[in-house]
Amino acid sequence: MNDTAVHRAVQTLYRDESRRILATLIRLLGDFDLAEEALHDAFRAALEQWPGDGVPANPKAWLVSAGRFKAIDRLRRQSRFEQREDVEALADPLGEVTPDDTEDWPDDSLKLIFTCCHPALAPEAHLALTLREVCGLTTEAIAAAFLTPVPTLAQRIVRAKAKIREAKIPYRVPPAEELPDRLASVLRVVYLVFNEGYSASSGASLTRPDLAGEALRLGRLLAELLPEPEVYGLLALMLLHEARRMSRTSADGELILLADQDRSLWHREQIAEGRRWVEAALRGGRPGAYALQAAIAALHAEAEHAEATDWPQIVALYVLLLRVQPSPVVELNFAVALAMRDGPAAGLAVIDAILARGELADYHLIHAARGDLYRRLGDAADAVAAYRRALDLAKQEPERRFLQRRLAELAG
Repeated sequence: MNDTAVHRAVQTLYRDESRRILATLIRLLGDFDLAEEALHDAFRAALEQWPGDGVPANPKAWLVSAGRFKAIDRLRRQSRFEQREDVEALADPLGEVTPDDTEDWPDDSLKLIFTCCHPALAPEAHLALTLREVCGLTTEAIAAAFLTPVPTLAQRIVRAKAKIREAKIPYRVPPAEELPDRLASVLRVVYLVFNEGYSASSGASLTRPDLAGEALRLGRLLAELLPEPEVYGLLALMLLHEARRMSRTSADGELILLADQDRSLWHREQIAEGRRWVEAALRGGRPGAYALQAAIAALHAEAEHAEATDWPQIVALYVLLLRVQPSPVVELNFAVALAMRDGPAAGLAVIDAILARGELADYHLIHAARGDLYRRLGDAADAVAAYRRALDLAKQEPERRFLQRRLAELAG
């Protein structure tokens, strides 16, 4: 294999497997920062050795092994660690990592998420740490996604890592008696990871399939590990949204709204699987927030065309969702559904009430929805003002281009 082919193989491994390899290194080394350095050391070693030696039969095991021993060497070279017994503990056993040693790999990312969502950590650190360590987003990207100053976000991550190290928080899926206190945070984080993949918060692309795929993988692991209705509901919700991915953008990357999507592109197998998980979630008794959102997504998926959408049922489900999970974002979605059932003026009244309370003022989607409702009412001036405000706040390029097209249409 020539150097170009090796470099391509290493790049593919880094793109597809680096976060899972990192999770395994964190399990083996017990330290986030040390594992991060070990990961990069291992990939550098691969670029140096594989052109001459060839790509190993099990490259992931090779990278984990290389990373672990690079970390041990690093610790031994640092004088402040010379007397530490844990250096030798890391080196025992001294054999290479084998495929049998990586049996936990499918669960390592899940264990890492439970660690990141430990109740001893501040709630605001859960998502930041997971997106940084499990998904590989940069601190800058996470800060931009959640409208947080970069220094604040960075300190949040540093403090969370220090807490894990100092409190010796275990790297594991917790026992059954601890799950109720941890599951809600884990589900929230997995769904936020999916959302960042399904609709990226910023950048040139509307979606990040790698993140959405990772969230779905974790959702399936959770459903296997924890047969709980809300776990089923979350998996259903992600599948039903993911089924529409191919129809959400044009060939040149432009945003296509749900009503205008080519439904023949929707992934019918994912829709069928999603509906099965919805049914399982709803059989669990009083439906939770994820199950209700999945039921709404299923109604959209079942409509053969936009005009066939069962808006009365969707509005009714949003009413239930507002009782279970009251939030201004859910209320905004209710307003959009209400506008489809009762007309744009009804939806606009709800949106204006949200803004009057001082909520979502910096959320571009509420202003985009407001602009759309004014447009449908024939009020071009107010529609333009709302769309301009949405454009000022939007960070994702396809959304910005969509809003610019709407403004151009109104100007014409």
